[in-house]
Amino acid sequence: MDQVEIRRTEQIRCDGCGQLTPNYDIVNYGSAERGQRQLCSQCFNKEVAKLVGPNKFEDARFEPVGLIDCLGQAHEFHFRAHLFGPGVALDAFELLDGYPAGYRFQLIGDPEDDLLVLLGRLIEKMRRGLSIKHLRGGELEAHIGEDAVVRGRIDSDGDLDGQVDRKST
Repeated sequence: MDQVEIRRTEQIRCDGCGQLTPNYDIVNYGSAERGQRQLCSQCFNKEVAKLVGPNKFEDARFEPVGLIDCLGQAHEFHFRAHLFGPGVALDAFELLDGYPAGYRFQLIGDPEDDLLVLLGRLIEKMRRGLSIKHLRGGELEAHIGEDAVVRGRIDSDGDLDGQVDRKST
């Protein structure tokens, strides 16, 4: 079984609560009239809750979770919740060099849902996603797996000058 390497992530001070927060958990929030602020997810969710009216949204922070994929490789997932108008998005993502990369999963729920229940549903979704090998093949060619289903995300990194980063494929 592979071990997950934990790397230090850049920390940014939240303009709301003053806490040092990982850069992936910061939201640039504001307007041209009032200026921009860098808020942690919890402060951002408080601001959104003020705008959309009273609800029973209770924010939570979750510790990273390690899961094993269908090839026996370990993956460490971090979580964040973002409140938006009629819903809450619960995201799970891996980090590469301190930034979200690799596998990403999301679950949308009602702001009044228990975040622990949503987390449980999201982890089950992650387990299902990690249990399937979608592509088969060698270095230069890939083939769709037996179940004839492919899921993916097309992304780019301007720092790679059009080259493929083999670590993330």
